[in-house]
Amino acid sequence: MTARPMLAQIPSAQTSLDGLTQKPTPVSPLTNPMLSDGAIQLIELESKFAQDVAKGGGKAFANWFADDAVTLNNGQPVVHGKLAIAAKANWDPKEYQLSWTPEGAQMGSSNDMGFTWGHYEGRSKDKNGQAVTIAGRYITIWKKMPDGEWKVVMDASANEPPAAGECCVVPKP
Repeated sequence: MTARPMLAQIPSAQTSLDGLTQKPTPVSPLTNPMLSDGAIQLIELESKFAQDVAKGGGKAFANWFADDAVTLNNGQPVVHGKLAIAAKANWDPKEYQLSWTPEGAQMGSSNDMGFTWGHYEGRSKDKNGQAVTIAGRYITIWKKMPDGEWKVVMDASANEPPAAGECCVVPKP
């Protein structure tokens, strides 16, 4: 998630780039009893993915991808393959923190492919030591590999949309 250096959060959780954010409520069978077993499995995978990345940074991020995976990040070229993804995902968790909590998931009828989606937030500091926060939406497509392990086959992210009412406001000098 380079831009996310690829990652997510919960419906109605508003995130601003000034660092004032509401904490999302994790998706679970308790908050959404209509979740299928497959959706719960994908949300659990996504949670493990996020925990690994919080500890291991970019290296841990890349380890979750299939060999032929693709990443699509807002304003960035397509990245093809786990090796290329690993080359781009070279951040240290001490310098860049990427976090996300899935807002939803859906498992395919064959139970070997599905997706999770949500909101991500990345935090770092600029060259002057000032806090920098990026935020946006993501989707992760998961596939069960022949050995039974689940891997990310596509990860896509986009910048956070403007807050309600900000799309058509004339900038103030």
